[in-house]
Order: sequence, then C-alpha cells, then structure tokens
Amino acid sequence: MEKIEARFILEILGRPPEHVTEALNLLSEKLSKEKGAKIKESVVHEPIEVKDSKELYTAFVDLTIEFDSLGDLFQCVFLYMPSHVEVFNPEKLAMTNYDINDMANRLTQRLHSYDAIAKRLSEEREFVLAQLKEHAPDVFKQITSPPKKNEEDRNSKDKQVKNG
Repeated sequence: MEKIEARFILEILGRPPEHVTEALNLLSEKLSKEKGAKIKESVVHEPIEVKDSKELYTAFVDLTIEFDSLGDLFQCVFLYMPSHVEVFNPEKLAMTNYDINDMANRLTQRLHSYDAIAKRLSEEREFVLAQLKEHAPDVFKQITSPPKKNEEDRNSKDKQVKNG
C-alpha cells in the first residue's frame, strides 16, 4: 500500500498561554515518534484568549503527516483525537483484506480498552459512593439527592437567562 499523507489539527485549551504552546510542542514531538508516522510539516499557532473565560487560552498545531498505512493513520486518530483530519494523498486507496483486518483489529482493541476503562471507573465510583455513605452519610445524601424545589427553580431560571 502506498504512503498516506494527511493533515491533522490538534487543539489544546488551558492556561497560562506558555503552557498551551509547550503542550502542543510536546504533543507534536510525541506524535513524531509514533511508528509508521512521519511529520512533514508542523505549524504551532499562537494561543488566543477564549472569549468570556477567565484566563483560558486555546491554540492549535497544524501537522502534515505521512503514514505508512491506513492502520497507522487510524492508530494516530485514536491516540491523539485531532479536531480535524484531512487525507489528501492518495486520492484513491486500494485495500487488501490484510489491511482491513489490521484496521478492524486495531479498532476492536481500542474499543475494548475504552470499555475496560469505563467499567473500572464505574466500579470505582460505586466503591467511593459506598465508602462515602458509610463514613460521611450527610455528604453522601447531599450529592445523591435530587435538587430541592427552590434549587430546581433557580437552575431553571439560570437556563432561561443563558438561552435568552
């Protein structure tokens, strides 16, 4: 299979702006070390302050990457979750059943990994709630009880104000 050229845009939100830039540079460096991926061009854009926020900044890096295979492309999509992906070369791809099997197995592996994480977090949440119920029943009651009527009214009014 011929090499695949794609554009990735990776975005970060945070503060201070220097850390946002540093994080983008580290992310680009990490991606450059991925097997089957070669960064051809990297442009880190300056952080800008997010409107109506308290000192939050956003910035992005624009990467042109050459991938050895479609599997390598999708591996990086899952690992780095870019906000935008554009494959521009080749225009058409011919795939073998080996290529499809490789991609399907990588996808399945990643989905199983996410499923395991979700199950572990759910179990940990239940454990923490049980501990909280035993050791701090007042706090447990506060976080598991539905909001009181006046809180519901206040939340409803807040939503109406926000939505116009």
